[in-house]
Amino acid sequence: MFVDLLNNSTLKIKFNYDRELVEWVKDSIQGRKYYPESKVWTAPLIKNNIDLLQQRGFIFSDGLKEKLNNEKKIELKGEIEIPSIKGSLYQFQKQAVEFLQLKNGRALIADEVGLGKTLEALSWTALHPDKRPVLIVCPATLKLNWRHEIDKWIGKVRITILSGTTPYDIRDSEYIIINYDIINEWMDKILEKQPQILILDEAHYIKNSKTIRTKTIKYISKYIPHVIALTGTPIINRPIEAYNIIKIIDNNVIPDFKTYTQVFCDAKLRKFRGRMFWDYSGASNTEELHNLLTKTIMIRRLKKDVLKELPKVTRTFVPIELNNYNEYKQAENNFIEFILDKEGEDKAKKITRAEALAKVEILKQLAIKGKLESCLEWIEDLIENNGKVIVFAVHRQVIDRIYNHFHKIAVKVDGSVTGAKRDEAVQKFQNDDNVKLFVGNIKAAGTGLTLTASHNTVFLELPWTPGDVIQAEGRNDRISQEYPVNVYYLLADNTIEWDIAEMLDRKRQVLDMVLNGEETEQESLLTEIIKKFKKN
Repeated sequence: MFVDLLNNSTLKIKFNYDRELVEWVKDSIQGRKYYPESKVWTAPLIKNNIDLLQQRGFIFSDGLKEKLNNEKKIELKGEIEIPSIKGSLYQFQKQAVEFLQLKNGRALIADEVGLGKTLEALSWTALHPDKRPVLIVCPATLKLNWRHEIDKWIGKVRITILSGTTPYDIRDSEYIIINYDIINEWMDKILEKQPQILILDEAHYIKNSKTIRTKTIKYISKYIPHVIALTGTPIINRPIEAYNIIKIIDNNVIPDFKTYTQVFCDAKLRKFRGRMFWDYSGASNTEELHNLLTKTIMIRRLKKDVLKELPKVTRTFVPIELNNYNEYKQAENNFIEFILDKEGEDKAKKITRAEALAKVEILKQLAIKGKLESCLEWIEDLIENNGKVIVFAVHRQVIDRIYNHFHKIAVKVDGSVTGAKRDEAVQKFQNDDNVKLFVGNIKAAGTGLTLTASHNTVFLELPWTPGDVIQAEGRNDRISQEYPVNVYYLLADNTIEWDIAEMLDRKRQVLDMVLNGEETEQESLLTEIIKKFKKN
């Protein structure tokens, strides 16, 4: 009775025929498979199988013994330096880059949302400027954010963002960004460019083997030397979602699909409307799967693991593409003409505050109109990856649109929700696991509420004063809060929203307390905006 290694994740079991022993293997060894031509059994290399075979008296080969003795979690020092990166990495982020180095750029970065997976992947590309182009595949709502992050951390390099389903010639670029929805149409054009690094952002998008996007990614990845997958989704809770990712990165890490689903997905044959089907939605031997992945291709850290390195609050500006860009630009041009026309008039006829506010309000309304659908998709992904989320907006129609979209898992607090109903909404968000989203008006819900069930806050619209922003940000920032807070500003790209956000952020940085005198602050911010547009 002898056990050896067939490959990195599979055992090869041999023994002389014995009916009782055959029945024991069938009943006890998970994922076992028999090959009659060689009279060999195979099974996944998992702790439960190892323990049972040892207890039964099987002899282990020297190679298997050595693997079992040497299997330890990879120790990373976090001492790597990336000179070409424009900024500093936390030590845990450097550790992820070291991990990528050890794995020759074929790895799964599964850090929790907010720990900087994008920066970690870009840092590895910065270490290897000879490996170009880099192909980045992501959800449509994140394409502009990738461009923003490349500009921020890598600097001025040639970036191409692909769009539409009618392929055109791709210019020579160092970074090519495309969304999963259109990757199939662009496959031939992309392969012509011979990408050297493939980054799969939100890699759980290829969880379904039957979709065109998954089949396309599998095909493309065969021709790309380095594959970096990013996902903060807890794949150990849903092992089936990890299968394609793992196979693309290293085909030898896990066994075949049937064995994988039986061992790690608690596969069950079920009946529905008279038809039998396999249900792979479960989870089994999750600790074994986690250990297997961390010893081979995966690095995963939670916020609680790196609390000492993280700032109390991390603010991120996220660019969102408009679907009404031409309409917005026409209104912006009208605003600029309005300012310039007034500039030449007498002091008595200069721009009035009411006139200017009305014009700016038109721009803000067009910006939220053009980005809202993409924002809803972005929020869906954040909830999927990280649980509870707080969203702030200004206008009732925006708040209602968000709430109605997520009504089965959401509560809201605006000017129409008062007294007991307000407290009820807060308590549901704090204590009900089924309530994932709190939607609030910045004024009505920005003060006096404790929302520590979440450490993720999203702003869809901005007020005129930094004090209101600070108050709203503080709803989930309490002394008892275990996690640092992530604040995301979803801003329509290349619009007045960026101007307002940057001005508010500059003012916030000099505040030690909530400002009084809202009208004065509004006047100040409006004046800055007018000055900026005069220069354009």
